[in-house]
Amino acid sequence: MPPQDPVPVEEYDYEALPPNFSLGYNMLAGAFAGIAEHTVMYPVDLLKTRMQVINPSPGAVYSGLSNAVMTIARVEGVRSLWRGVASVIVGAGPAHAVYFATYEAVKQGMGGNEGTAHHPFAAACSGAAATISSDALMTPFDVVKQRMQVHGSQHKTIYHCARQVYKAEGLRAFYVSYPTTLCMTVPYTAIHIAAYESISRVMNPSRNYDPITHCVAGGLAGGVAAGFTTPLDVIKTLLQTRGTANDITVRSAKGLWVAARIIKQRYGWGGFFRGWRPRIISAMPSNAVCWSSYEMAKAYFSRHIEDTSITM
Repeated sequence: MPPQDPVPVEEYDYEALPPNFSLGYNMLAGAFAGIAEHTVMYPVDLLKTRMQVINPSPGAVYSGLSNAVMTIARVEGVRSLWRGVASVIVGAGPAHAVYFATYEAVKQGMGGNEGTAHHPFAAACSGAAATISSDALMTPFDVVKQRMQVHGSQHKTIYHCARQVYKAEGLRAFYVSYPTTLCMTVPYTAIHIAAYESISRVMNPSRNYDPITHCVAGGLAGGVAAGFTTPLDVIKTLLQTRGTANDITVRSAKGLWVAARIIKQRYGWGGFFRGWRPRIISAMPSNAVCWSSYEMAKAYFSRHIEDTSITM
């Protein structure tokens, strides 16, 4: 009896999500990615916040990144580099779960996963939609985080910080920077997602799971997007930390244009790029970690679903 030809095995393409890939799996993968991203690079994020604060106290004036690290570690202790990390752990899980669930749903709905063609517009739109929904959850936690990151913060826990902010400034304080945040994160995410998808297509045209591609593409895309949106991040930091300022002008800043005017008056155009180095240094590895974690989790769940379907 002649040997039978082997049955061709369909190439596994985890990007084309199986029909029974549920919203829950996307949210779990996103939550895992968000927590991993924010905790790994948190100390660099703290340095960025310190360097962006307008009129910092004398003890919080740094000549550069290395000077900032050594000064904070010597004066405040190494643990202070992680002050406020609980806020991003609590907030990043749900926010990134919503982010990636929205991203995949909109991308699928706009045909971003169809065929082998590149769909940069669908990628950019899905990223913009994702950040609008996730920032609504994350902005209050980001406010608490930055209040705890500034020099001289007396807040011991995220609950204590949130309660004090609410008591002194009301609920509006948690969302005063939300419009500015969206002005920054919508273009940031559109640039980021479009760049990530484009770089991934060039590096990995087969669209199979490749951790090196996801790591490199995520890091490069994050660095490019962070560089372009640094001015808006500086404005956001001013609005989110205004309650800790001694300067009455800064404390009374109520919107994007008022905050921008203050920065321009105090530091000139260069003021809009304060903290750009730690921002990019933080964005590249954190996005590499984020995308690597998310794609790994997505590939695992996709494979798990397919294996379960085969055995049933």
